[in-house]
Amino acid sequence: MTQPVAQVQDPLLQQIKAYWNEHIHDLAIAKHPVGTEGFFRDLAEYRFDKLRYLPRVVDFSAYRGKKLLEVGCGIGIDLLEFARGGARVVGIDLAETSIDLARKNFELAGQIGEFHVMDGENMSFEDNSFDVVYAHGVIQYTANPEKMIAEIHRVLKPGGEAIMMVYNRISWLNFLSKVMSVELEHEDAPVLRKFSIGEFREMLKPFSQVRIVPERFPVKT
Repeated sequence: MTQPVAQVQDPLLQQIKAYWNEHIHDLAIAKHPVGTEGFFRDLAEYRFDKLRYLPRVVDFSAYRGKKLLEVGCGIGIDLLEFARGGARVVGIDLAETSIDLARKNFELAGQIGEFHVMDGENMSFEDNSFDVVYAHGVIQYTANPEKMIAEIHRVLKPGGEAIMMVYNRISWLNFLSKVMSVELEHEDAPVLRKFSIGEFREMLKPFSQVRIVPERFPVKT
């Protein structure tokens, strides 16, 4: 079956795609060769140690039987947890490198997932396709965040749930991160945005109910 491929023409999108094909979150901490079970275990353990808030705010086992899309799935670490919890998962990413590794991650874990190289700002899915859409740490790196959020809303079924994380621009943790010399991840990315809670809430106007949870102490990466 032919898989959708992200057709990138916009110069900024080309830069973003090229960057993320060359950069994998936390790659430097891996102790095992890329693509091995040890590699995926290294990155998963580090991710959930670094993002200790994540299991508190996201119940990965709460979506059994639900069709769940992750926008910007990377190598599939979070998506794998949803799959283990019984969700029927689909992952998309602009970077072919990430999608190839996500497929391998699922294969080694014995889990089923559907993966596509696709631009989250221009998804090829039909309207109302998913019960849940998850986008953790991707909106701040996209060229048009409002467009991505609109697409997330479009593909979400009525009454569905969207789970999104962005950087808080005016959080006191930004000051602490500078004092503690803890740099943000991928500060050299072509696009890196931070949003105030008010700005993010304004972007979420398409949704009927919104709950924003400020979280995360900066951890050295």
